[in-house]
Order: sequence, then C-alpha cells, then structure tokens
Amino acid sequence: MLLARADLPREIAEKSRRADIVTDADRASEALIVDRLLALTPNAAILAEESGAHNGSSDERWVIDPLDGTTNYAHGYPLYCVSIAYERAGIVEIGVVHAPAMGETFLALRGAGARRNGAAISVSQIERIGDAMLCTGFHPADYVANARCFAAASESAQAVRRDGSAALDLAYTAMGRFDGFWEFGLAPWDVAAGALLVAEAGGSVSRVDGGAHRLDGRSILADNRRLHQDLSALLRKASA
Repeated sequence: MLLARADLPREIAEKSRRADIVTDADRASEALIVDRLLALTPNAAILAEESGAHNGSSDERWVIDPLDGTTNYAHGYPLYCVSIAYERAGIVEIGVVHAPAMGETFLALRGAGARRNGAAISVSQIERIGDAMLCTGFHPADYVANARCFAAASESAQAVRRDGSAALDLAYTAMGRFDGFWEFGLAPWDVAAGALLVAEAGGSVSRVDGGAHRLDGRSILADNRRLHQDLSALLRKASA
C-alpha cells in the first residue's frame, strides 16, 4: 500500500513539534494493519504510533509503527519501513520490519533466529570501532543534545550514518550492514521489532549506558556484541 501511494499527492501535517510529521499514508497504513491484526487476534491489545494504546482482554499485544521514516517517505527517499512486533505476557516474541521500496522483509522469532527475505542473517564480525560503520538518529531540534555523541562516534568510527528510520537501522544492524546503532528518545514502536531482530541475529541490545533495555526506556544501543563494551563506554563518556 505504501508503495502504491508513494507517487500520489500527500497530506502532511506536523504533530508535536516542527519536522515531526504525519501523512495520510501513515494513517491509512495503520488502519489497514490494525484491522488485519485484530481479525487474527481479536482479544489482543494494540500500541500504535498514530492512534495510541487500545486495551485488549488477553496477554497479547501488537506494537506497530505503520510508517517509520515518514519524512523520508514524504520526500521520495526510499529508506522507510513498517515495523510490527507481537508481545505475549510483556515479552516480544515476533518482530517484522518490512521495507517495501527496498524489497526487503526482516523477520525474527524469539529463539529461532532472524531472517531477511527468508535467508538467515547475523550481525557483523567487526571487532574495532575504528573499522565500524555506525548509525544513529535524532530529531533536528535535538541536534545540540546529541552533538557530543555524534562527534565522538564520528571521530572514532570509520563512518556514522543518520538514515531517519530507527526500525530499519536496527534491521540493518541485525544483518551486518551497520555494526552498531544508538539513539535517544525513542518510543516502543520504534524499537520493538528491531531490537528482537538484533538479539536473534547474535547482537547485543541495551540502553546507551549499558543497562538493560526496556521498550519504555529512552535510549537504545544495539550492535554486533563485539563492539558493545567499547561503544557503550564511548557514548557514556560523550553524554556525561
């Protein structure tokens, strides 16, 4: 559906602050996804970016970002995706990240590994930050708050990218395109599926300070496990 609408005129509105936008495609995608998931699991709760939380009567919950990378999509830039995670009793059991413009679908099942278009994937083998390509993200208004981490990583790594889609960045970390990813201020729908992808692909997922990651936490550091201790120390020092 997102691909079919990509070249159509778009309705774009700002949400809570400048450059935080929503389009008609976000809303249409979310409505379609929610309808189909509730048809499969009518008693499940829903947590979706545009419509918020909807209570259910079971211990199941779907966590949905119907269009992660909205600004990219609005400008015809192909790095955007749909992110869907399935929770049971508070534990994410399934994560899916679908990037329609790239022709890629990533799937993780807890305890069963991670796949891209059906083929098994794993994190990279890079062992030094100096050899790593990292990725991060932040809202334009938060540049100053993130500048020290960005600068420290840029000085230490081979490259740092800022692609504008946290879920896709996590999927790319899971398959080894990126060696590590960090970001502050994310919501559960940004990371629920991608964090499981990284973990099932053999990577590490924590808070930036190295503590245990939670979906309702405010930071994430995901990497190939080999870099985790050094990358966490670098970012902690930069953000102190």
